[in-house]
Amino acid sequence: MVNDILQGAEERMKKAITALGENFGSVRTGRANAMVLDRIKVDYYGVPTPVNQLAGIKTPDAHLLVIEPWDKGSLRAIEHAILESDLGVTPSNDGSVIRLPFPALTEERRRELVKQCKAFAEEARVAVRNIRRDANTAIERAVKDEGLPEDDIRRGQAEIQKITDKFIAEVDEHFKKKEAEVMEI
Repeated sequence: MVNDILQGAEERMKKAITALGENFGSVRTGRANAMVLDRIKVDYYGVPTPVNQLAGIKTPDAHLLVIEPWDKGSLRAIEHAILESDLGVTPSNDGSVIRLPFPALTEERRRELVKQCKAFAEEARVAVRNIRRDANTAIERAVKDEGLPEDDIRRGQAEIQKITDKFIAEVDEHFKKKEAEVMEI
């Protein structure tokens, strides 16, 4: 019973790390990366649709994304969605493709992005700690309801703490890598 709770908690913590990676992927680092478009939804015939499902996205060089819609009629909608987003890049539309030039980031903008990454990392830490709390509660409930020995509570909570520490360290490691990537000129 306790092992099932531990495994469930570990799986949920892995999902928190995966979500952190997705959040970090959406942060612009000065280099063109198609993942920054993942969160942008285009109103395509009344349905919010991700850009990557409406167009091919290419990176011809480190500071440029080229978006080539499969349906030329969606060009304006894609351009509008990018303008409305908080991407901070102005698209240029030549009638067949949209070019997104990514200028080099200023020091101030880099610091803002690091703050954003720090917030994402803190969200992940809170998620991991909430999972720890839920697991500890489940262990206590299992011991109480099923008459398991009291030692199982302490053993289970110690194991949960080890898993939590491992995942918190992983969050910190991901944040340090992303911070270095953002601050790199």
